[in-house]
Amino acid sequence: MLKNKYDIIVVGAGHAGCEAALATAKMGLSTILITGSLNNIATLPCNPSIGGSAKGIIVREIDALGGTMGRIADKTFLQMKMLNNAKGPAVRSLRAQVDKVEYPKTMKKELEGTQNLELYEGLIEDLIIEDNKVFGVVLNTKEKIYSKKVILTTGTYLKSDILVGATRTPSGPNGEKRSNHLSDKLREYGFEVIRLKTGTPPRIIKESIDFSKMSIEPGEKECYCFNTEKNLEYDPNLQEPCYLTYTTPNTHQIILSNLNKSSMYGAIEEPLGSGPRYCPSIEDKIVRFKDKERHQLFIEPESIHYNEMYLQGFSTSMPKDIQEQMVHSLPGLENAQISKYAYAIEYDAINPTQLKQTLETKIIDGLYTAGQINGTSGYEEAAGQGIIAGINASLKVDNKEALILKRSDAYIGVLIDDLVTKGTIEPYRMLTSRAEFRLILRHDNADLRLRHYAHDIGTITEEQYARLLDKEEKIKELTKYLQENTLHITSEVTKIFNENNINVPLTGLNYYDLLKRPEINLEFIENFITLDYPTEVKEQVEIKAKYDGYIKKAYKEVEKLAKLEEKQIPEDIDYQKVTNLASEARQKLEKIRPKTLAQASRISGVNPVDISVLTIYLKKEYGKNDN
Repeated sequence: MLKNKYDIIVVGAGHAGCEAALATAKMGLSTILITGSLNNIATLPCNPSIGGSAKGIIVREIDALGGTMGRIADKTFLQMKMLNNAKGPAVRSLRAQVDKVEYPKTMKKELEGTQNLELYEGLIEDLIIEDNKVFGVVLNTKEKIYSKKVILTTGTYLKSDILVGATRTPSGPNGEKRSNHLSDKLREYGFEVIRLKTGTPPRIIKESIDFSKMSIEPGEKECYCFNTEKNLEYDPNLQEPCYLTYTTPNTHQIILSNLNKSSMYGAIEEPLGSGPRYCPSIEDKIVRFKDKERHQLFIEPESIHYNEMYLQGFSTSMPKDIQEQMVHSLPGLENAQISKYAYAIEYDAINPTQLKQTLETKIIDGLYTAGQINGTSGYEEAAGQGIIAGINASLKVDNKEALILKRSDAYIGVLIDDLVTKGTIEPYRMLTSRAEFRLILRHDNADLRLRHYAHDIGTITEEQYARLLDKEEKIKELTKYLQENTLHITSEVTKIFNENNINVPLTGLNYYDLLKRPEINLEFIENFITLDYPTEVKEQVEIKAKYDGYIKKAYKEVEKLAKLEEKQIPEDIDYQKVTNLASEARQKLEKIRPKTLAQASRISGVNPVDISVLTIYLKKEYGKNDN
């Protein structure tokens, strides 16, 4: 039964909303999750995949913080793939093709079984605001629901339009209801609202595809999972295959000849929102990369319940008849039947520089936003923001210190810092290149980096925490054992080295130093000693040994950054009084109001000279930053 007062209201049940609501409920706060349709919880309107390059590390981080996305992906995947495995641990990342039907169903079941959490179907028309503080929401029925904090996770539904050719249709993804009034209200409250767009490719009937003309892309033969405790076992041979095909010169000619019919290239005359640079439409690819003879496309399953395949890399806003021509120009798809046509979607979002590092808005106290409303692209980026918004809203209710993940803590920390410090003019997508400390922000160590935070705030169990402590102790124990024991060169040892075509050390080495050699791993060392430790423990020790110098260097940079992060900027600082600041720097600093000198230094338009000027001013006026 609907009450009229809760601790937390979460608006929107996409990936951000689900993680936010689950976090607040786990932390003991009465929570209501309001969504336009209870049948559309955690849907996957674009590619039904979780993870990918950098994104997979975010999912591991969500899991380490006590979140749910990774566990649900583990339960519902069709194929697992470890990306960039050959490039080393710093950039490898897991990707799962998940079941489009089973993933939302399983997530909904998780929500329904969570204490302190109520689900409600309804549309939000307005917020209850008094003295720049939020006290709840107003439904489109005019009914009011009160709360201590509100988290908006409205995704791509704010005044969203579906774009196909010259046709603009007011609608959310897949014909769902859009939110018509909330973005107007946000403007009234003083928010800068921006217009963004993204898109999705056509879906193809599986039986109409000639897979013999494509390359097969199987799943990994080794068992991988997003759960950081690696408690998932499965038969790698039972995974669904994906397939690889390519565009052709004919494809390119069809697109270029009909470019003016694309929504994005003039079919719709009025200006459109900015699209994603790193996930462009096929039109963008052909126009921007005219020198490329072909572009790769992946044919991926959507669900064991559907006979549809997803055409990854072929997002378009062309009219349906042109889409038919384009698809039929692809090898293996000459006779393909399109079950769902591609479209672009345009929607409102807020400029994320209007947020604090906690994801609370600067304009309205107690109002948090997470997901695509903040200008991001992707389920993973949304979920990462969702769990942080949920955690911080809960901590504020309990008058506890906020959780702010640093850039050296997590990819989620990089994501949020980029958003609130730099803003975005296009849908933001996480890339490994955005993280300065990617060698220490790895897939394999997410639990070691973040589970202590999760335990302190109450989003994991004591049993989970005990397992983390046990793992940490075993890592220390194995490291110490390898450092304190030496391999002595005997004839038998020499024989084993020669049989494996590995150069024999001239003198005896401790096993840890031996492990630093690129051609030697722990499996080889176990020819000489028995190591009765879990695989994940051995993995940590081996990575630490092999990348020891680089990791130490990275932590030195972290220490330097930490010193700058310690140099706080008073909230009430008047930048007009800071003489010798460049005018652009003054404007940017005034708008974003960074909390530290480190954050100020990352603002576009603020240069090192400006930071020096600001440092001197703070020392003079506030007596800060003396070191």
